[in-house]
Amino acid sequence: MTTYRNILFFLPLVFVLSLFENTRAQTIEPPVLEIPRDISTLNEKYGSGFGFNFLMNNFGFGFGREMRQVIAPQTELTASLRLTALRDASEQTFTDFFFGQQIIPNKYQRAFGFPLMFGIRQRLFADVIQEDYRFFVSAAIGPATAFSYPYFDDINNNGFREQFANFFEPVNDVFTGWSEGEWHWGGAGEFKIGLDIGSNFARLSSVEFGYFFYYFPNSIQIMMPNQPALRQNVPPGQSPFQFDQDGNLILEPFFEPQSFFGSPQITFTFGWFW
Repeated sequence: MTTYRNILFFLPLVFVLSLFENTRAQTIEPPVLEIPRDISTLNEKYGSGFGFNFLMNNFGFGFGREMRQVIAPQTELTASLRLTALRDASEQTFTDFFFGQQIIPNKYQRAFGFPLMFGIRQRLFADVIQEDYRFFVSAAIGPATAFSYPYFDDINNNGFREQFANFFEPVNDVFTGWSEGEWHWGGAGEFKIGLDIGSNFARLSSVEFGYFFYYFPNSIQIMMPNQPALRQNVPPGQSPFQFDQDGNLILEPFFEPQSFFGSPQITFTFGWFW
């Protein structure tokens, strides 16, 4: 009798457990099916491209033009010619609040660079990211030239700008001092990560982030090479500078000429594909 009662007691429990197990089995999702994706290649969409560059870095602004040529399914060759500013990383520009005049302390020369670079671009993640956003990694290198000219009128040619009441050396404006300029020859290069935007392959729109550099073997003197030697324990009201017996400033070395110029850079390119 006791065995019969135990069987009657456990039968409902077994029935409930079987229902729960069936319900849990029904909630298991079927395996995800991978859908094969049709990966497009660059040479299916275009063969060549032409664009205008607008760039910003620690030297200032620049612009140029660029040619692209597809040489492999996801690879391009590039050629670019640009005009960029060139300056020392320590420069600080101060602007007069009332007259808008800009002064750069310790500056000796203004300079502009003209890099001609040849490079390669390789598309990344073509099988993952949709065609509207095409990621690239690129590198370029090539010859460069720079033109430098005096920032101020160094009348006595001593490499220091004097600003005294009886002797004052004025700053050259943008249009003066060019006749005293000189050319410098060197090289340039860059490494970038870029993004071509848009599904319309007839238009070129891209943004690139990277590092850009110049190298000039003979160096360029951007900042003043000399500075006045200072006196110790100067009484109030007297000049802190040292003068020789003829009344000339005694100078000592200041900034060294610079061969390497490098900066992070962002580049925008707009143009056409065909």
